[in-house]
This record gives sequence, structure tokens and C-alpha cells, in this order.
Amino acid sequence: MAKPILTDELWQRIEPLFPPLPARPKGGRPPVPDRVALTGILFVLKSGIQWELLPKEMGCSGMTCWRRLRDWQAAGLWQRLWQSLLDELGRADAIQWQRAIVDSSSVRAVFGGRPRGRTPRIVQRMGANATS
Repeated sequence: MAKPILTDELWQRIEPLFPPLPARPKGGRPPVPDRVALTGILFVLKSGIQWELLPKEMGCSGMTCWRRLRDWQAAGLWQRLWQSLLDELGRADAIQWQRAIVDSSSVRAVFGGRPRGRTPRIVQRMGANATS
């Protein structure tokens, strides 16, 4: 049997972070459960397939998963998940800080950082232009 994409243990830890599904006062089709949608999203991201090619055996369509991904992003779910799991790792002292890196795409230089000063010239005079 294949290893599950979303284990019961992980789901129990993250389920409380999910926003409640909107009420449907006029009825209609019941929404796909959050766990099913998350499993579909993880399958697409892990396998690299197109949303439209998500197998029906996953329990939801690719479009449903894509919409749920969009809605969860707007609701800030991914930031809450990331922060919660990172806090859990920190409390367990399981973060290897010697392997951590910081790059300019994730750390903003407030007001552009320190002024650099003037760049020194590397030659005294410019050479003759070869095209004229």
C-alpha cells in the first residue's frame, strides 16, 4: 500500500487552523471536506501534474482543489500552518540553525540598507572608442 500523502497525525495537528467552510443556507452540493482538498493539492504539488489531470480517485476535482488553494491563500492559512509547524519544531529543539540560510528574497532591506558611498573607478581614463 502506498504511503499516505497526509497522515492522520499531521491532519489532527493542523485541522484546527483551517477556516470554517461557509454556510449554505439554500442547500446545494455539500462542499468537499478540507482534508480531501488538501490531499488533492499536495498530490498536484508533489507529482507536478496539471490541475485538470487530478485523478477522480482523489475525491475532488482539480478545479475544486485550485479554488480551495486560492481561498486558503486569501484567508492566510499557509502562513498560519507554516508558523504553527515551525513553532512546534522550535519547542522540540528540532531546528538545525547551522543549516539555516537567509537570502534577499525573504529578508527585506528596510529603506534600501546602508548607503554604500561612491564606487571607485578601476581605470584612470577611458580607452578610445573602437567604433568611431
